[in-house]
Amino acid sequence: MPKVSEEHRAARREQIIDAMLRCVARDGFHKTTMAAVVGESGLSAGAVYLYFKGKDDLIRAIAELVAGEGLSVVLDRAVADVPPPHRVLEAVLERVIAIGEERGIELHRVALQTWAEAARDPEIKAIYRREGSRGRAAWATYVERAIAAGHLQHDADPARIAHTLIGLIPGYMVQRLFFEDLTPASYAAGLADLTGCAAMRRANEDNT
Repeated sequence: MPKVSEEHRAARREQIIDAMLRCVARDGFHKTTMAAVVGESGLSAGAVYLYFKGKDDLIRAIAELVAGEGLSVVLDRAVADVPPPHRVLEAVLERVIAIGEERGIELHRVALQTWAEAARDPEIKAIYRREGSRGRAAWATYVERAIAAGHLQHDADPARIAHTLIGLIPGYMVQRLFFEDLTPASYAAGLADLTGCAAMRRANEDNT
């Protein structure tokens, strides 16, 4: 019997996750059944259950996907020529949208549902806590370098700013439900306006 390659396993796993994402985006978590995922994936029930024992396993996989997206973008911006915060936020949001488009869904709709699951499921909450800690550390590293680059005031607290920037991401996703014309660029421009006003006020105070 031929040995299944790791690439094949990874591709099958992604195929099943994509099917679950489509089902959840269309019908919601609680209406999505394993039978629906099997049908959506085009695989046999045995093949699906080989990778995921049940719906909870798939929900955890989706939670990890949603929570982990954008982390590499922040880390990349922290080690490269450091752009201002609104540019990093814009890049993260664009990446989230691109991931959804690649998978044929609106990822923000699924993300909102995984957050709701985290409120009731301790295991999913633990996933978000773990991924959130990684994200907070990445953002704090970026903020430290943004301060050094002069984008933020020199006495700013990296941990506090990291929490604030992280909070802007779900804020965008919530608003996308109601304002479909809201783009990452326009949303991030609002942050640029806010930080620009703060910088101007500080400069005026220093001159008085």
